[in-house]
Amino acid sequence: MKKLNHLADICKNYDTYIIDLWGVIHNGIQLNPKAIEAVKNLIQGKKKVVFLSNAPRPSKEVKFFLQGLNMNDKYLKNIMTSGEAAKLALQKESFGKLFYHLGPERDSAVFFEIKENKTNLKRCNFILCTGLFENNEVDLNYYKELLKDHTSKKLICTNPDLTVHRGDIEEYCAGSIAKIFESIGGETIYFGKPYKEIYKMCFSEEEKVLAIGDNLNTDIKGANNMKIDSIFISNGVHRSEFKQETELTDLSNKYKVKFDYYQSELIW
Repeated sequence: MKKLNHLADICKNYDTYIIDLWGVIHNGIQLNPKAIEAVKNLIQGKKKVVFLSNAPRPSKEVKFFLQGLNMNDKYLKNIMTSGEAAKLALQKESFGKLFYHLGPERDSAVFFEIKENKTNLKRCNFILCTGLFENNEVDLNYYKELLKDHTSKKLICTNPDLTVHRGDIEEYCAGSIAKIFESIGGETIYFGKPYKEIYKMCFSEEEKVLAIGDNLNTDIKGANNMKIDSIFISNGVHRSEFKQETELTDLSNKYKVKFDYYQSELIW
């Protein structure tokens, strides 16, 4: 791994940039101006930029969110989310017809076209997990109790992330519930990073690709799975796990991943 002072130093080496959103482009509350400058320069340099997010919502919903943060439309042409990939599978009834939605109401767009198939835990064919309930965002044991008698059904996880930072506050994601479900004997099917299928929706084998993200479990592991180069943004989801840059090697070993470069934040 190598400290990268400026993305401009290596930009000529790649055709396509797969960039994470939450933790790189924004923190859930506001955009990162330096990251936006990097995106601006990449696009001006005729590079392909794809925002790849583990958001449990369709791509158009994430676009609306970014527009709400005043992100320029000209940067938002290529967005792919785990929610979008899951929505396509749900419409094909890949896991059955009836589902139970485990997650906040704000994620309902992922199943809007098949909302009449929503039912309770007892009747459902599968469990659709997009996150935590709005009135139970802290107590993971609640979900262990909720699901313990339903491990014969598959849980479809639309966000493999375990946690995310909204500003300075760490919050659980759907991935944390998926891990609980697996710990009590259930089977989970994941949509999103680090799984190969979603990357195949973003670029072809001929493209020289660089992935940029702050999550070693998803962004960097996904890059490793696809055998593409990567930049780890260290001041993101893992920022409390190390104190000095010299500890990054230990951190990468802990998560069994490798990254080619690192920056504290995305800087052109």
